[in-house]
Amino acid sequence: MALKKKAVTGMKDILPEEMAIRQRVLSAIRRVYGRFGFTEIETPIVEHLENLLSKQGGDNEKLIFKVEKRGEKLKEALEKGDFENLSDSGLRYDLTLPLSRFYAENQAKLPNPFKALQIGPVFRADRPQKGRFREFWQCDIDIFGDASFLSEIDLLLAMGTLLQEIGFGEQYPFYIVVNDREILKAMQRYAGFPEEDFEQVSIVLDKEDKIGRDGVKGELAGLGYSEEQISRYEDCLNLVKGDKEDILKLQEKLGAHLDDEVGKNLYQIMKMVEESGKGAIPLRFDPTLVRGMGYYTGPIFEVRSTLFSGSIGGGGRYDKMIGKFTGSDTPA
Repeated sequence: MALKKKAVTGMKDILPEEMAIRQRVLSAIRRVYGRFGFTEIETPIVEHLENLLSKQGGDNEKLIFKVEKRGEKLKEALEKGDFENLSDSGLRYDLTLPLSRFYAENQAKLPNPFKALQIGPVFRADRPQKGRFREFWQCDIDIFGDASFLSEIDLLLAMGTLLQEIGFGEQYPFYIVVNDREILKAMQRYAGFPEEDFEQVSIVLDKEDKIGRDGVKGELAGLGYSEEQISRYEDCLNLVKGDKEDILKLQEKLGAHLDDEVGKNLYQIMKMVEESGKGAIPLRFDPTLVRGMGYYTGPIFEVRSTLFSGSIGGGGRYDKMIGKFTGSDTPA
């Protein structure tokens, strides 16, 4: 039987010309993020399966490449017919979960706050298509141990500066969309949606850029929500054009449904980044930004370009994940 020349489906070979571009970008990443005080670490590509299945990764948990047990452990599972437990590890689907485990294990050896840079391949058993691979690289910067919104400012400035230095902003215009998970929840409380339906309503709202406002309203109606609930929800969205002042308008409308500090902090994040003097890093407030990962607890953001569909990058605050490992929550 002839050997196969093509790479495994969903994976790709990197030719010299593309590799040279990749190395230039990686050099810029390390240089710029180093200037902002981030230090590079590395975690294994193989992670404990119970960590990967801990309900921290949202839909990504459905896309895990599982690694079979070896030797006697595999033999024992097969003899018992225990086919649900043939695997004890898997390939990481992102860098955040392994980094959280790394921090939980090593925090006594690390400074506080700790600013981490991690670059490496991740794997998802997804259906390969244009722009979607089963193996691809991610670059993460994270800050552990700082509960203040100064971390968000630091991250947005670092990310915006890097994008500008590798050519975005001139040839490829970009902007960073910001929101807060607590604003999403407050809008739904104001509209009268049941609290237990938060994820369901958010999933519909997240489709607005694809199906439009009318499409969102139609889907919500199809799920059985009342015209009054949908109308009150739309009233919140109609207040927002994208400026930071819209946060304060929405805060006033939501009243007791939203903690005052949430809106004020997000406003300050946008204000201080815009006034930083680090160059024009364009920000937009968008209360329809959801970010699908299950672990975000506060401000969230996404990098977009007018020239590309989808997002270039994104992230947010996840103050509860470290506590899953240590029993004590850590700002992240």
